[in-house]
Amino acid sequence: MSKYYLAIDIGASSGRHIIGWLEDGRMKLKEIHRFENRQREENGHLVWDIDNLWKGIIDGLKACKTENMIPETVGIDTWGVDYVLLDKEGNMVGDAVAYRDNRTVDMDKALSKFISEKELYQRTGIQKQPFNTIYQLLALKKESPEQLEEAESLLMIPDYFNFRLTGVRKQEYTNATTSNLVNASDKEWDLEIIDKLGLPKKLFGKLSVPGTVVGDFCDEIAEEAGFKSTVILPATHDTGSAFLSVPARDESSVYLSSGTWSLLGVENPSPITSDIAQKENLTNEGGAFYRYRFLKNIMGLWIIQSIRRELNGSEYVEGRKSKYATGKTYSFPDLIEEARKCNGFETVLDVNDSSFLSPESMIDAIKENCQANGQKVPESVGEIMQCVYSGLSKCYADTIKEIEDITGKKITGINIIGGGCQDNYLNELTAKATGLPVFAGPIEGTAIGNLVIQMITGGLFEDLQTARNCIFESFDIKTFNE
Repeated sequence: MSKYYLAIDIGASSGRHIIGWLEDGRMKLKEIHRFENRQREENGHLVWDIDNLWKGIIDGLKACKTENMIPETVGIDTWGVDYVLLDKEGNMVGDAVAYRDNRTVDMDKALSKFISEKELYQRTGIQKQPFNTIYQLLALKKESPEQLEEAESLLMIPDYFNFRLTGVRKQEYTNATTSNLVNASDKEWDLEIIDKLGLPKKLFGKLSVPGTVVGDFCDEIAEEAGFKSTVILPATHDTGSAFLSVPARDESSVYLSSGTWSLLGVENPSPITSDIAQKENLTNEGGAFYRYRFLKNIMGLWIIQSIRRELNGSEYVEGRKSKYATGKTYSFPDLIEEARKCNGFETVLDVNDSSFLSPESMIDAIKENCQANGQKVPESVGEIMQCVYSGLSKCYADTIKEIEDITGKKITGINIIGGGCQDNYLNELTAKATGLPVFAGPIEGTAIGNLVIQMITGGLFEDLQTARNCIFESFDIKTFNE
């Protein structure tokens, strides 16, 4: 009988429970449950609906019981940078404020009083993003310092859900590195920076690596789910898990995890914290096996997801209504077809402009950005979509050139994983813009990478390369050429 493993993969718009197992030497997957992730405005901030996420996690565990697919181990991954604070009893202190909230505006100026951007980059290797945890904590210290005093521990979002499942508080390495507070060389919290910022050191404990056992389900969870399982740390940062799923056979390809964000880069055995790397805003996120993901965060399919929501009249944040609702329901294939019809539209959007991070209206933000930059303003759905697609493919090409210049590597191909690899039009434009072959797949990259760590820990794979060989044989990989 097969041994089952469960990846709980929570992204910015939804979460999934995906069961994985090996059958005839190939990895098999089954989606057991899917649930919505949403934000709401509360106490003057944009916050994650933690109760809704927790309900989704529990409902998915119950679905495993219903399907009679009881996992040996469970691993949770989510996005990075966001966290919760807990008091001595394990209760949340304050809200789980979302990274798209505007509380971190000007916090980079506040940070410069304690440490220069150059020194911060040299120590942590993490690119400057206005929503990094370091800026969030400075904003909290300014607004509600009593919360930091009351808290006994800081847990990144997946760490918190692991705590809810097991009663054990562990801080996982890969997600912690997105905070801008982990020393890239020492691979632990940089307590010198933490001390300079006046943050309580009690919040920052020993970091645990992927493959670490958190613990068994506590009795209450086992009773509710209908079974007992063991929680294992995958690379809890979803990009860290996604990169593990790339079926690459050489070191000359770049990896692109394509979803709400586009994470484009390479794996290195050590961080690159040179002046030019900082200038180009490339990051060194910690990965499993202490591999560093040298990459750039690109705004990604968030822009397209937001356009679709506006056109369909649906909400991303509770209470925000769309003025662009047409009465027609657009699917992603519909939007792609509209873009193809406008292939000659010349405007190329700067997809990394900060105005696209969390606008009231993405369509308005696009039009205003194009007008401000002297480009033709898109009017039709097809023109709007085409300028986004052109912007994404150009940004991919520019980033690959930056990586080549800094690393000295000659990039020979692009491996695209995640839900965005299904967008054949974007794959075609990327191959054309870069002049490189694009290898698209697997689709469930993050969940697969999550499962890889569980399966290595469980003895099903000897090492990462063995797992990647299995992935190559198990899933359909499509090729796109210039």
